[in-house]
Amino acid sequence: MWIIAQTYAPWGLTDYGFCAVIAPSFAYILYNNAFNNQLLPIKLNEAEINQLFNYVEQDEGCQFTIDLTTQTVITGDKTYLFSIDNFHRYCLMNELDNIGLTLQYEKFITRYEEQQPLFLR
Repeated sequence: MWIIAQTYAPWGLTDYGFCAVIAPSFAYILYNNAFNNQLLPIKLNEAEINQLFNYVEQDEGCQFTIDLTTQTVITGDKTYLFSIDNFHRYCLMNELDNIGLTLQYEKFITRYEEQQPLFLR
């Protein structure tokens, strides 16, 4: 059951309108499926997450700004750094999933297919 939740959880979160999730850790499957669904999994340490919870408790209308370019989460007066590899950042910034990545090479794929004998097409 846990694997199913990790596989479909990113779909549910993005369908509900979430664009990021902040946690101290993520299971491998959930982490990778998040990127496949344009959901940014942000890893912060527990102390930083506790500070964010305290910020929310003090001001229920508070907002966070997540800047993927600078890899920061910004609250009223604090900035938290997170890291993400360049490939996933590129995909998120360009709204590319696995299909979108493949379609970037569509002209090369088409050219290759056109060069194949008819019985292989």
